[in-house]
Amino acid sequence: MATVQQLLEKFHEVASSPQKQKEYYLKEGKKVVACVPIYTPEEIIHSMGMIPMGTWGADVEVKEAKRYFPAFICSIMQSVLELGINGKYKGVSAIVIPYLCDSLMGLGENWKMAVPDIPFIPMQYPQNRKPEYGIEFTKQAYLRVIRDLENITGAKFSEDNLKKSCDIYNAHNKAMREISSILANHPEISAVNRKDIFKSAYFMEKEEHTRLVNELIALLKAQPKQDNNKIKIVTSGILADSENLLKIIDDNNMQIVADDVAHESRQYRVDVPVDGAPLDNLAKKFSAMDHCSVLYDVDKKRADYIVNLAKQYNAKGVIVILTKFCDPEEYDYPILKGAFDKANLPSTLIEVDRQMVNYEQAKTNIQTFREVLEY
Repeated sequence: MATVQQLLEKFHEVASSPQKQKEYYLKEGKKVVACVPIYTPEEIIHSMGMIPMGTWGADVEVKEAKRYFPAFICSIMQSVLELGINGKYKGVSAIVIPYLCDSLMGLGENWKMAVPDIPFIPMQYPQNRKPEYGIEFTKQAYLRVIRDLENITGAKFSEDNLKKSCDIYNAHNKAMREISSILANHPEISAVNRKDIFKSAYFMEKEEHTRLVNELIALLKAQPKQDNNKIKIVTSGILADSENLLKIIDDNNMQIVADDVAHESRQYRVDVPVDGAPLDNLAKKFSAMDHCSVLYDVDKKRADYIVNLAKQYNAKGVIVILTKFCDPEEYDYPILKGAFDKANLPSTLIEVDRQMVNYEQAKTNIQTFREVLEY
C-alpha cells in the first residue's frame, strides 16, 4: 500500500495535468467526453464505456474567446472556450454542456461556431426539477444526450450498464463524503492537498479514484489523533482550485474543515436511488439536489445549510470565494451574508476569476479575516 505522501503526490499529479490524463486514455483506445459544469450526467457517459472528463476551464489569459463572449461573463466559460479554440481538447469525442445558467447557454451556442470539430451536446435541465413533470423532463433530456452520444461515438446505451455505473458513482460519492469529513480532523493535510483530492476526481475513472481515496481514508484513520491549533473555516462558491489562493489560506494557519463549493462537495451530496429503473433513478437524483446557486430554490435554503455546516464542524468563519461575473452566486451572496450575520458567524468575500495573476488583495483580506477570527 502507498503512503499518505505518495497518494497526495498522485492526486496532485493528476489534478495538475488533465492533458496528460486525456492523452493516456486516448492511447488506451478509450473515448473521452468533456463534461462542462455543473451536474453533467457522467453516469450515462461512463455506462457507455467512455471516459467523462471534467472541463472547468483553466487559469489562462483569454484572447480568442473574447471574439465570442463579452468581458462581463464568467471566466470559467471564457476559459473553457479558449481552451477549445486553442486545441487543448483535441481527441475528445464530444462535449456535453448543461443549461443551468445564461452563461452556459451562451457557451453551448458559441462552441458550435468556435470549435466545430468537437460535437456539442446540450443537457437541458428543468428549473422545476422536483415535481413528476420535472423528473420526466430531466429523463427526456437524458434520452436526448444518449441519442446524441450514440450517433456521434457509435457507443451503445443499456439500462443494465447504467445501473452498474450508478453503483460505481454512488460508491465514489460515499468515499468523497467520508474523506471530506476525515480531513477535518487532519490539520497536516493542507488546503492545497485537499483541493488535489477533489480536483483529480474529474480526470480519472471513478473506480480508480475511489480506490485511491479509500486507501487514503484507511491510512488517515490509522494515524494517531493530532492536536489541531489551526483556525477552522468553511469555504463556499463555484470554484476554489487556485493554488495561489489556497496557499494563502494555508500560510494563515487556516484549515478548511468543510465546503459548499460546486467543484467539490456539492457534487457528492446526493446518491442515485437503487430501487427502480436506472434512468428514472438518475432523473430522481437530480430532482433531489438542493443547496446550490444554479438550482431553483425560492426559499434559498442554501444559506442555512452553510450556517449549519459551520456549526457541525465548529468552524469559526466562512470564506465565500465568488467567481467574478457568476450571476447566480452574486444573487445569492446578500442572502448568505444576512444568514451569517444573523447567526453571528464571521465571513468574508473574495472575488476571483480564471485570469487572476495577483493575489495581494486576497492575501490582505485573508490576513485581516484571520485577525478577526483570532480576536
